[in-house]
Amino acid sequence: MKSLNILYAFLGGAIVGCGAALLLAPEKGADVRSKICDILKRKGIKISDDEVDALVAELAKTEE
Repeated sequence: MKSLNILYAFLGGAIVGCGAALLLAPEKGADVRSKICDILKRKGIKISDDEVDALVAELAKTEE
């Protein structure tokens, strides 16, 4: 159980880190969100544009 929690913490940190890196990239927001959708679709994760916008907004709040 402990190793599973460590794995979840690692994956969560990796996701937040990737999101922060994408948000700080010198590209337009629409381009970044499009890239996020494309990457997730390639990984088999179905997500709508609205869900990506909500995720980006939530990540932006944590950066403040």
